[in-house]
Amino acid sequence: MDALTTSAAGGVQSRMEALDMLANNLANSSSSGFKADREFYTTYMSPELANESSPIVGETPLLQQHWTDFSQGNLVKSGNETDLALSGTGFFAVNGPNGTLYTRNGGFHINSQGVLATAEGYPVRLSSGQVVQTQPGEPIVVSRDGQVSQGANVIGQLSIVAFKDPHTLAKNGSTYFSTSDPKSVPDDTPTAEVLQGSSETSNAAPAESAARMITLLRSFEMLQHAIKIGTEMNRHAVEEVARVNG
Repeated sequence: MDALTTSAAGGVQSRMEALDMLANNLANSSSSGFKADREFYTTYMSPELANESSPIVGETPLLQQHWTDFSQGNLVKSGNETDLALSGTGFFAVNGPNGTLYTRNGGFHINSQGVLATAEGYPVRLSSGQVVQTQPGEPIVVSRDGQVSQGANVIGQLSIVAFKDPHTLAKNGSTYFSTSDPKSVPDDTPTAEVLQGSSETSNAAPAESAARMITLLRSFEMLQHAIKIGTEMNRHAVEEVARVNG
């Protein structure tokens, strides 16, 4: 395959991945605490050509990589006492099915056992490692520093953590993150404040994602046209060689 067709094919592949990413952003644009994926592009050159001063084939194909945008979404009032939002940097820690998960989605509820849990049923953790166990009959009150109480009874301090480099976290579902890197240790003294009765909206703006999708589709069409041109050029070259040899 010639350099033109190879480059165009790599570009098509990267745009297809970008479209999948944008589709996921759009699908989660109404998910509380969702963090959008963004993309940037780089190039690839085979190791065999990396040391050549003037390689015949350039840096191909185009590759795309994703990164997560951890910027804060808008904070809106919900009026629900179990809805919690974080203003600032940090994550709620919850007990996932395979270990601790971290989330910005504070759309919690009190389950049938009286435990504060996520929509998926994951118990919300306290800084002590215990879960938020409530008693029936009284509303819970959560202070800005994360202390949970019912009446005169202090239940405990919410486990709210931050990471020096949140990009070391891996997405685990739409609004959860996990870490398997031993160097990525959470800090239990974040600066985020807890706002009770509020929720954080997704930072994936639907209008922006839709506009980006249109741009990608146009780029996709141009790259397909480039592949067609490259194919036609190769066909004509083969025909010319056959004619000369004949």
